[in-house]
Amino acid sequence: MEKLRVLFVTQEITPFMKESHMGKICRFLPQGIQERNREIRTFMPRYGIVNERRNQLHEVIRLSGMNIIINDSDHSLIIKVASIQQARLQIYFIDNEDYFERKAVFRDKTNQFFDDNDERTMFYVRGVIETVKRLGWGPNIIHTHGWISALTPLYVKSIYKDNPLFSESKVITSIYKDEFSESFSKDFYTKLRNDKIPAKFIQKLKTPNYVNLMKSAIDLSDGIIIGSKKINKEIENYLQDVDIPILPVQSSEDYIEAYDEFYETILSK
Repeated sequence: MEKLRVLFVTQEITPFMKESHMGKICRFLPQGIQERNREIRTFMPRYGIVNERRNQLHEVIRLSGMNIIINDSDHSLIIKVASIQQARLQIYFIDNEDYFERKAVFRDKTNQFFDDNDERTMFYVRGVIETVKRLGWGPNIIHTHGWISALTPLYVKSIYKDNPLFSESKVITSIYKDEFSESFSKDFYTKLRNDKIPAKFIQKLKTPNYVNLMKSAIDLSDGIIIGSKKINKEIENYLQDVDIPILPVQSSEDYIEAYDEFYETILSK
């Protein structure tokens, strides 16, 4: 019997960034799922604060070299990889000098939200999908963590839906307390339309804020996991009216087993 294949598209992973609740989950969940005899791939952005020498990142030449067009501009896709030896985990990093070289994550030194965070999330999600295509590896489950991954269900269920690697994939979105108060660029909707995203999928993103980004992800997901004890209240209320399976927040002792069972539940529907 073929192993279940799980793709993790994450915002952060301990120890590559300062420890956080999401980072710890994204560190130990892939390990726990792999130990349950699943085949996994795990991705995160290569933010400029990730120390390449300390973490022994190196470029994967056979996967790099692609270009991704965002808003009519070419951006080179660079794939790097690092290992967490004690866990036998390999982490893929999406890199690009325009979007991820800066020594920051989502804000500058004065705490200003980066103007191009909308393009950064577009590039990251498309970079993951294009890399998985290059690997020729079709995931049964795609599990996203953090708002920078939130466009994943949109892309998978629209422009990549006919690709045989993704046509049967189920997408699960974890919701965390990671909101931002600012809005994306007012041109975000147009940029998505330039990516050939059908208008019917992105009506909410005409007002491109955190809440609408996550609502759009929820609308196109096959399952939702509550990843934090407290999440945005508007999102919490929105989830009460959706007709998809929702896994409530789990304890730190039980979440890996619960998530693995949830994957099976989603695949059985």
